[in-house]
Amino acid sequence: MKNILFGIVIGCLIPIVAAVCFVRGGGMPVPTQGAPLPMERTLAKWALHAAMDKEVDRPSPVKPDEANFLAGARVYQAQCAVCHGRLGQPATAIATGMFPRPPQLLPPKKGVTDDSVGETYWKVKNGIRLTGMPGYGTTLSDPEMWQVSLLLLHADNLPGSVQELLRRPN
Repeated sequence: MKNILFGIVIGCLIPIVAAVCFVRGGGMPVPTQGAPLPMERTLAKWALHAAMDKEVDRPSPVKPDEANFLAGARVYQAQCAVCHGRLGQPATAIATGMFPRPPQLLPPKKGVTDDSVGETYWKVKNGIRLTGMPGYGTTLSDPEMWQVSLLLLHADNLPGSVQELLRRPN
């Protein structure tokens, strides 16, 4: 019985010691240009979806109209464009130096136009750990977060006035 118990303890300790040696020995990629660990992206997606699945079907209390798109565009320009890009512009140096790279959210890229407005709102409000995406739940008002979420949902079909605002440099 003692041998079985000893074998179980050793069997549990070996992976823990190996993981500590891997990290302490410099095996963990920490530079932004480092390749992700095996399964890192998959595990991160699983965790993200498990956290936000309860809220992704939440409808927007804000109407998708030109006034709200313009308000969302002002929020986007001030808070999001440095990482997620401006309309028709290449990615910024900040965006290209991040890992993981932030998605470009405005055309010609697909962005998040295929995500629900509730999913985008959740990401704006809460942020995403270890990605550089901050949570704006304490710095933007609820209507502002919905406005920018609606803007991104409709990014491929915005009125000309909104597109013009999104092309302007800050």
